Amino acid sequence: MPQPTAPRTFRALAVQPKWSADDFVSADAFRSWMRSQLEMARPHLHPTQPNLVVLTELNGLPLVLRGSPLAARAGTFERAALLLFLTRLPGVLPVLLRERVSPIRALQLAAWEGNTRLYLHTCRDLAREYGVYLCCGSTPMPRLSLKTGRVVREAGTLTNQTVLLDPQGRLIGAADKVHLTPAEEAGGVDLTPGPLSELRVFPTPVGDLGVGISLDAFRADVIGRLEAQGCTVLLQPDANGSAWTALEGLPPDPANVRDQTVAWLESAWTATTTGRSIRYAVNPMVVGNLLDLSFDGQSAITGRPEDAPDLRSYVLTDPRPGFLALAPWVQDSGTPDELREVGQQLSARSGHPRENACRTDLLYADLTLPASPLTAPPRTPHEQALEALLDDSAASGLAAESGSGRWLWLAVGAGVSALLLRLWRRRR
Repeated sequence: MPQPTAPRTFRALAVQPKWSADDFVSADAFRSWMRSQLEMARPHLHPTQPNLVVLTELNGLPLVLRGSPLAARAGTFERAALLLFLTRLPGVLPVLLRERVSPIRALQLAAWEGNTRLYLHTCRDLAREYGVYLCCGSTPMPRLSLKTGRVVREAGTLTNQTVLLDPQGRLIGAADKVHLTPAEEAGGVDLTPGPLSELRVFPTPVGDLGVGISLDAFRADVIGRLEAQGCTVLLQPDANGSAWTALEGLPPDPANVRDQTVAWLESAWTATTTGRSIRYAVNPMVVGNLLDLSFDGQSAITGRPEDAPDLRSYVLTDPRPGFLALAPWVQDSGTPDELREVGQQLSARSGHPRENACRTDLLYADLTLPASPLTAPPRTPHEQALEALLDDSAASGLAAESGSGRWLWLAVGAGVSALLLRLWRRRR
């Protein structure tokens, strides 16, 4: 079949929302927060051309708080996790022991079914209602497959995962984050790195989409693999868990300490200004304090220098071409030391009047690409399972524990719960 030859013209939108723990204590609260982001985009949707809306990284992670308003007010993520572990021990302990994972991963896996369905169905319904191509952001999700019409998960695995949907809420594809930050590894939320070999490019009317979740967009192996497959639009959902004007040093060279905003130029901006096939990149960033964690940044849409000749850049960096759209930071002038101090003032527990006074924003740019020569990659077993969940066409969940086994878990759980509760009281 001959490939279409008409160019693709579309609008890309990056949503920069502000979150709080209260957005995740119930299904209704989560739906409302997600809807508010599409409402931010609504006035700027193109009336006649396709729209691509890109949401932020880990926007489903705090769903672990769902059903526990007390945990959402625990003050720190460490306390919240301990409280959740104690109150959900009968469900968490079997996962912890059977799959030999950490308590924090067991806590997330024990709630995977309800949270995954809520996340997928919320995004599906929003894509349909607003008629947009939707990069859902990303969320911790197990690897899934279909077995005899039933969705089951791979034991022990939990990746940072992006899902892409079309305007009918149908699955385009999914991608896992390959390179994890220290906060995502065993000492933090304890996620599983995805395999580089499974990153693929998805041709659509809004570009040949490749996903580089946060740190992945900084890494040459990820960008190289996506470019080798003909990626023209890089999607970089982000949740930067530190003050935006802080100094940083990340693997593979933690000794290379510099302004974080200088380092950020090595992701989407570099991919579009110096790359081969990648013409545009969309990098939305979530902001705001979540319990004791702080998130901040400047969302951006980048392109080739000739596409964006106006000179501008992130705070603490020199103006340059390549930014089609850029969210201002909360303060756009001052010495480096003054700007770094403002970043600390915004952070959780700073006690400053500016604490958590981050800026929300909505960016958009009208983009044009030639017709795509690519064909859609075949579905993976995981994507087949996601389709079944999106279509409500399959049951889900693992086999339940036997009755006698359940009583054993409850008995063991009661003892462990009492011990952990005593330890928690001592910490306080």
